[in-house]
Amino acid sequence: MRRTELKKQKARKRRYLVRRISAAALVLAVIAALFLGITRVVGAWPWEEQSGADAAVETTTTSSPFSTSTSSTTLALPSTTSTTSRGPIGPPVTLAVETQPTEASLAITQADGETLEGTTPFEGDVPGGLTTIVLSHVGYNTVTHDVGVKESISLRFYLDPEGLLHESYGRFTVGSQPKQVAFTPDGSEIWVTLLGGKGLEIYDARSLTEIGSVQLGSHGSVEVIFNQAGTTAYISQMETGSVYEVDVASRKVQRQLNAGGNWTKIMALSPDEKTLYTANWTSHNVGVIDLASGSVVRTFSTVKTPRGLYVTPDGSRLYVAGFENGDISRIDLATGDSTIITKTGGAMRHLVGDGSYLYADDMALAKVYKVDLATDEVTELAKVDAKPNTIDLSPDGRVLYVSCRGENGENYYLPGPEWGSVVMIDTATGRMLDAIVGGNQCTGLDISPDGTMLAFSDFLDDRVRLYLCPPTQVLIDGEGGRAGAHRADIPKKG
Repeated sequence: MRRTELKKQKARKRRYLVRRISAAALVLAVIAALFLGITRVVGAWPWEEQSGADAAVETTTTSSPFSTSTSSTTLALPSTTSTTSRGPIGPPVTLAVETQPTEASLAITQADGETLEGTTPFEGDVPGGLTTIVLSHVGYNTVTHDVGVKESISLRFYLDPEGLLHESYGRFTVGSQPKQVAFTPDGSEIWVTLLGGKGLEIYDARSLTEIGSVQLGSHGSVEVIFNQAGTTAYISQMETGSVYEVDVASRKVQRQLNAGGNWTKIMALSPDEKTLYTANWTSHNVGVIDLASGSVVRTFSTVKTPRGLYVTPDGSRLYVAGFENGDISRIDLATGDSTIITKTGGAMRHLVGDGSYLYADDMALAKVYKVDLATDEVTELAKVDAKPNTIDLSPDGRVLYVSCRGENGENYYLPGPEWGSVVMIDTATGRMLDAIVGGNQCTGLDISPDGTMLAFSDFLDDRVRLYLCPPTQVLIDGEGGRAGAHRADIPKKG
């Protein structure tokens, strides 16, 4: 027991140091903004605007987009005075703070050093300048955030269940049935495909505000991928069996490409980005599009209901996940020869790889598999929550993120008896490192290119959630975070 307790203490100290270092970096950024007169400062804070979309951005413009809450209770808070200077002090402004859940303990250290204490919701006047907000609630992680306040502002924070290693950043409402979310290669934007909409929506990855859209006729979209430069996006559309080539900067459709089959879903670019492969669900084939001409130059008959695709870095092999029978096929791209390397009898859905290993999730069996690309040996890596969907790797390849939809309702389009979840798996050991309980049918998922942010969609709630990702070593040393404990929160109560 003593040895276990010491290990826990060391892990807590490591997490504390990482969080304090991150907090210090944010403080420096805010102070620099205040002194240099920057009018809009992007920060990593899990709060939202109270009117309109949720957000996580500090605003110091002369016309603030934040509305002052009129429903929050104004609290008479006891105060203590500190003589410590926190930088420039501006005229009084109104600060409103709400939390989910409500009635969190609140401490506000103002720019003049005075500290206010009370509970949320809160609304009151504070001096403009660097303001520290500390929130705590029984059963939830305590959070500390520094905000540079120049104008009246309303903030809502999402508190995370105690033990969660990932930290809520923000949430925002999107169009109908968000199927996939994808960061642009520079990490500045999030593109959200809408299965039930008429195209795709684009959001700023820091402010979480909508900044654009791509209209695709009378139908929605399934998946989106980008070229490495981030200048071109490819968006699949099932109903038309096509792929739209889009200029990222202008949001304009350049070409509508025939995908070579029916009910097109996943796409994959060749390493040289001259060829686009398409998984065509109901025609049971993979289309091969020459991007120079825009024409389908070949099709491969493959596993039934192909979905996940992965091209090896040398461009010689294409792996295809078959949903109907839970199989994975390897296609030799020079000869067209196809070989089934495994068949589970379940429902293989998505594939991701790092050049050495390939990872696949089986929706029916709620399992994740690992394929050694040197030998094609397939091993079971981990058991996950019900109905795993999209998977993605951390940039270092050590953490596999898996969105899990939860058990179905009467059909796919109705909420089921469980909330969805996102689980994080150690790709070396198969150990679950952390777990987030989401909304109805967690589906689309992506990790930012720098590995610092996780975005995923609640498909039936028309919502996207963002979280800050801890460094890999923090996850490895984090004693599982909420893995295991999260399962008690998955069944819907009442």
